[in-house]
Amino acid sequence: GALSNFSIIALGLNPYINSSIIMSLLQMVIPSLKEMQQEGEQGRRKINQYTRLATIPLAILQSVSIYFLLRNQDIISFLTPIQLGIMVLTLTAGAMILIWIGDLIDQYGIGSGISVLIFAGILSGLPVSIAQLQATQINQGDSFSFILFALMSVVIVWAIVMVNESQREIPIQYARRAKGRPWTGGQSTHLPLRLNQAGVIPIIFAISLLSLPSIASNFLLSSSSLQFSDALTTFLRYYNMPVIYASVYFLLVVGFTYFYTAVQFNPEDVAENLQKQAAFIPGIRPGNQTAEYINQVLTRITLSGAIFLGLIAVLPIGMQFLFPNIGTVVSLGGTSLLIVVSVVLDVVKRLEAMLVTRGYEQFLE
Repeated sequence: GALSNFSIIALGLNPYINSSIIMSLLQMVIPSLKEMQQEGEQGRRKINQYTRLATIPLAILQSVSIYFLLRNQDIISFLTPIQLGIMVLTLTAGAMILIWIGDLIDQYGIGSGISVLIFAGILSGLPVSIAQLQATQINQGDSFSFILFALMSVVIVWAIVMVNESQREIPIQYARRAKGRPWTGGQSTHLPLRLNQAGVIPIIFAISLLSLPSIASNFLLSSSSLQFSDALTTFLRYYNMPVIYASVYFLLVVGFTYFYTAVQFNPEDVAENLQKQAAFIPGIRPGNQTAEYINQVLTRITLSGAIFLGLIAVLPIGMQFLFPNIGTVVSLGGTSLLIVVSVVLDVVKRLEAMLVTRGYEQFLE
């Protein structure tokens, strides 16, 4: 990958993702940031600017961590302070270039820039993974495992599409109001709540947090006492065991699904907006009861979505037991498929919206 070739973008988007996690957590504990998020487009721009600024120190720390990792493995020799500074500056600049490219995609392209970059990174490794799959399965005469693996991939894609497109529709009724003589209002509509409200973000957040112990160990193993190094090595050995790693991964994905859903969707704000529009849920009183009802429904459907995301996240670990010979081909597993399918669905929806908009513009002309 990028690290084996030591590309200038070897850090990838990890510093930016970690910065986004920190900013999301701060919005829950700092009222001024929460108010800024609710100010609309201008407030979101300020938060995005703070997120980018916080990315710089995180990128520097991760660059230094990569240096210690490579030095501990005797891949590179000791660097002078000037050489280390150039290396850190180059890797940090590469991470910021990726963020800039993502912003350009947001502004001029289709879809979320960061998601599209992750999507491109996954697809870039697809030919190598397919070649490895062919070498390990077909050339060894194990065509049955290859067919079973392909069928499982198709089923996973189908399940991802179904979950991404599934939603719970809460009926909404508008009160009838008299404006002059005729009565207006009284229409019925619905409030859609997606089963996977958080999308692929919880998995990306969880992967970033899972990498923190390994990143921290690169500093500590080379600068700590022998006793502490032995304890840290023992911890990492147990931490990287498939069962423990998968359990922590699953719990992080479930937790981040609830967390990100709470950040992105506030039932109290929805209930307040419905009340301002003279809309209500049949059988539920406007105001606090509406907010509580929406929160209950959202909590129940989020549980199903969170469990599904958690299972998709740990699926590659399970596939290693089912297909011991596939090795690095597990990069074709659930997480990668989830990101690819989610980005493709988002791009298709945006294209359809653009086509509809252009159709209306031509009709008006």
